[in-house]
Amino acid sequence: MAYTTIKKPSDYFNTVTYTGDGTSSRNITGVGFQPDLLWIKNRDITQWHFLFDAVRGVSKALFSNVTNAESTQASTQTAFLSDGFTVGNDVASNGNGNGIVSWNWLGANGTASNTDGSITSTVSANTTSGFSIVSYTGNETTGATVGHGLSSTPKMIILKNRNSTDDWVVYHESLGNTQSIRLNLTNASATTPASFNNTSPTSSVFTLGDWTGVNGSSMIAYCFAEKQGFSKFGSYTGNGSTDGTFVYTGFKPAFVIFKNTTNTNNWSIRDNKRDSFNAGDSNLFANLSDAESSSNDIDFLSNGFKLRNAGGNWNTSGNTYIYMAFAEEPLVGDNPATAR
Repeated sequence: MAYTTIKKPSDYFNTVTYTGDGTSSRNITGVGFQPDLLWIKNRDITQWHFLFDAVRGVSKALFSNVTNAESTQASTQTAFLSDGFTVGNDVASNGNGNGIVSWNWLGANGTASNTDGSITSTVSANTTSGFSIVSYTGNETTGATVGHGLSSTPKMIILKNRNSTDDWVVYHESLGNTQSIRLNLTNASATTPASFNNTSPTSSVFTLGDWTGVNGSSMIAYCFAEKQGFSKFGSYTGNGSTDGTFVYTGFKPAFVIFKNTTNTNNWSIRDNKRDSFNAGDSNLFANLSDAESSSNDIDFLSNGFKLRNAGGNWNTSGNTYIYMAFAEEPLVGDNPATAR
């Protein structure tokens, strides 16, 4: 049985960790490709998350833990390289002696105009891995549509108005088209027709309501379609046990981000570079500037992940969680789960 067409997931997504040295210009390599989306977090101190992408341009930062508009951060990131990126001497990306993590996604290493929707967009789309970066100018009109360039239906979309202090808005298929959730907040999911006009994405476009948080003057959207053996977007129900819920993904995860949609909890981020052995205990939260903390609460297995702690951020009994996961290795046979 063929589980995936992507034999080497790290060609499309990769986590790179490094220790900052405080120098004014430093190349970080080992990504394996030229990233189109770069997400950086200083692990050792309280510091914002910094997101850069090649569509908005070098040094233009957004911050997942706050609602701030886009700003130029020339001392944080100055270039995308063929095997990584260049950082300056800002503590967020190169604090002297600090541990730094970077999460990297490959788009198209270029852009194209997309006229599939009623709003023309600029897109960097990788149809193999199911990831696109979409820039567009909203019109605050209910029912407006935007082309995403993936040729397959997104399971998850993360949107931010670059010019305003509106929240980060997340569409997730498991929540449905009447619900959304905020990346920068702990809030549970809520009914928000002004976000997606109660309309699910298609293989060509996603639909917007009239709210400036999704349909404002200068928008960016990160769109993710599911690719067997490489990415998975779904939900699970917590059981409140140290022998926690097992979530099947069809691959050994390299990265998982998950959120309680029933109650007010954080967006937890886990990866295989900060934790190379089970149980994973290195906590970072997309909605918080906090330094990394520890709690043994997740195992990455050959075919999914298993919760090992009853904490509210990942495994409260009866609560629903959404997740986004990317592969380290595809599942290539019918072997049972094995620990890394």
